[in-house]
Amino acid sequence: MTVKVGLIGCGGMGRAHVDRIVNELSGAEVVAAADLNLAAAEAVAEQVGGKAYGSGAELIADPNVDAVLIATFGSVHKDDVIAAVNAGKYVLVEKPLATTAEDCQAILDAEIAGGKKLVTVGFMRRFDKAYNEIKELVDGGKYGPVLLVHNRHRNPSVPDTYTSRNLIDDTAIHEIDTMRWMTGEEIVKVRTDNARKSSRAHAKLQEPIVLVFYTESGIRIDDEVNVNLEYGYSIECEVVMENAAASLGDQEGIHIRDIEGNRNRMCQSHIDRFHGAFNTEVQSWINAVAADTHTGSTAWDGYAATAVVDAALASQDQGGIEVDVELIEKPDFYA
Repeated sequence: MTVKVGLIGCGGMGRAHVDRIVNELSGAEVVAAADLNLAAAEAVAEQVGGKAYGSGAELIADPNVDAVLIATFGSVHKDDVIAAVNAGKYVLVEKPLATTAEDCQAILDAEIAGGKKLVTVGFMRRFDKAYNEIKELVDGGKYGPVLLVHNRHRNPSVPDTYTSRNLIDDTAIHEIDTMRWMTGEEIVKVRTDNARKSSRAHAKLQEPIVLVFYTESGIRIDDEVNVNLEYGYSIECEVVMENAAASLGDQEGIHIRDIEGNRNRMCQSHIDRFHGAFNTEVQSWINAVAADTHTGSTAWDGYAATAVVDAALASQDQGGIEVDVELIEKPDFYA
């Protein structure tokens, strides 16, 4: 079976997914594209020989579309995700699932009412080789339980439209999901600490920040979010267990040693650093759709991550106080 995919959102991320489906992956073809900017949808549709639509609703209603890939802004995800679920179509939605816990709950309700897990959230780090190797150590238990985790999320720069809120709801949400997945525990408390402001940050952006999380069993997790560091895109993670510590590698290809020192090339973007993870994620989704089964993170994972984001934003707004994460009881549907 060739899975016929419809793309909603024809910006940079959407086009990157089209490119990987067309040129690198197998088992799927892009047959339709939708964007409020119809010209953008038409450009993608022309590339793949598919149809162009001016709205997600029209694309989802197309009987030729088997599954839907959503790469729009998080604030507009809810309606298209629910429409895809109501149409009985599998959907891979880029993070976040939605930008409020309330909107995420509406998606949960729709999926539970339909009786079938159809929603996968695009937390691609779950498919990264290095993160998975660390998770295998954690799950294996050889070195005892996890005590601490240190994360760093560093970008070379961000646009002037990037806000202090985006440090949490657009950037740190990756560590939030990865830490829930890696530890197997929900995050129950969070604090947002400001650091000395970078001179490279624009006037309305307070960064860097450090988020401090605590899980159900008391694991302490910190996350430095530092988005104007100039030198590259650097994702770091050290998991401290009772008898060992495991860290992500530097993802280098080669080292150069010369008069200037010993160095390696730095990734410059998430598409560069996580290219393999994105490919594995989307290929796994295509394979699962073809087999009529679910893969990857669930709508519950999207909801739980957004609930942590809400608490972190509340801490940010209130001067860095510790805030409890408010979660509904996990439905049996997602057990």
